[in-house]
Amino acid sequence: MTDNVSSRIDTPTNISLSTSVAVSESLEYKTVSVFLVLLVCFVGIVGNIMVVLVVFTTRHMRTPTNCYLVSLAIADLTVLVAAGLPNIADSLTGTWVFGHAGCLGITYLQYLGINVSSCSITAFTVERYIAICHPMKAQTVCTVSRAKRIIGGVWIFTCIYCMLWFFLVDIQVSQDGHVQCGYRVKRELYLPIYLIDFAIFYVIPLLLAIVLYGLIARILYLSPLPNHPDTSATTLRRSCREASEAGKGGRPGRTKSALSSRKQVTKMLAVVVILFALLWMPYRTLVLINSFVSTPYLDAWFILFCRTCIYANSAINPVIYNAMSQKFRSAFRGLYRCQQPDVNQRTLSLIQTGFSTVRDPRTSQANSNGTNEKTRKAFLSTTADMATMQNGNSHQETKTLSDRNADHLIGISSTTFGSAPTSDDKSDWPSSNDTEINDEQENV
Repeated sequence: MTDNVSSRIDTPTNISLSTSVAVSESLEYKTVSVFLVLLVCFVGIVGNIMVVLVVFTTRHMRTPTNCYLVSLAIADLTVLVAAGLPNIADSLTGTWVFGHAGCLGITYLQYLGINVSSCSITAFTVERYIAICHPMKAQTVCTVSRAKRIIGGVWIFTCIYCMLWFFLVDIQVSQDGHVQCGYRVKRELYLPIYLIDFAIFYVIPLLLAIVLYGLIARILYLSPLPNHPDTSATTLRRSCREASEAGKGGRPGRTKSALSSRKQVTKMLAVVVILFALLWMPYRTLVLINSFVSTPYLDAWFILFCRTCIYANSAINPVIYNAMSQKFRSAFRGLYRCQQPDVNQRTLSLIQTGFSTVRDPRTSQANSNGTNEKTRKAFLSTTADMATMQNGNSHQETKTLSDRNADHLIGISSTTFGSAPTSDDKSDWPSSNDTEINDEQENV
């Protein structure tokens, strides 16, 4: 019986891999271990909380891709809290201090976070493939509501699947009284389960990512943006609108900008997948080898390296978003500003109200041209007065701003100020799905 217990302790496969007692009790090991884990966990917890906050509090950040990134951030938080923080206590005390319930619950949360992370990465990889390689299908498939349903299904499935670990782990006590949270069953029973888990949540997602990102790269770098003549109603509308904007001094290079934005988003997500593969490889390889050899390799410093790589994978994603996405970078900066000045808020509210009044279809149809002209002049006069009082600008600068607003009043997109187009303009405006897929989704 004692031999069986010892063998189980020697070959654990959860994140809290056992190390040799002599090394783990040394002051040098404890110092390095606690410092590394604390640093990585602190950066990861703060960064992932910021990702969740910016998507929840910033309206234009609520895109399908960002929904999957929120799911990934919550999963990473789960890994850092359930695996990283208990590891600090384990390093300081040299033994498992959370008892039987802690062993079951922490192991369950560890695998829940790991598996949800893998599923979230797979989900946004498939979403990117559909959005770029099948843009017309993306109009109905790649939506925020569908992304929320997929994420809910992923979490429910993973929560049920990970319940299996409640029956596989337990407290193990060695002959010298060293307590560890390890497997309660023989290797012949847990090995097939681990291999299935390894294949479903590591090998298959990576193979799928390699194939899909290869197809995406072929579209983005070897071919122009896909144009399908048989399903080009939306593209035709966008082309007409862009041509009209170009004729009015608008942005003629919008298509080129959209392609550049797609490349930027795809690069960022590809980096997330690559780092997931690389940072999980040492741990996965070690556990796979130890599952088959008679004498497992349990060098304390190498195990610390493997664990640090796991925590780093959960902590590095917000850094990638900040480095490679302009929108995330701006949204992160916005979190440091508790609120904008009240003056600017009142000015923006007045501008929105004015534009809504001028662009209201009922007002345009009911009033004569003379009435519309009076309304416009009254609005521009009010805007000019507000700008003069709040900012102290000269009368000439205010008049120039007002004239420019008047010249472009009818051409401003309603998506900017939250108002609806007039009945005469509706044919030139994209549908809500078009706006979501073509504009917001391509700028994570």
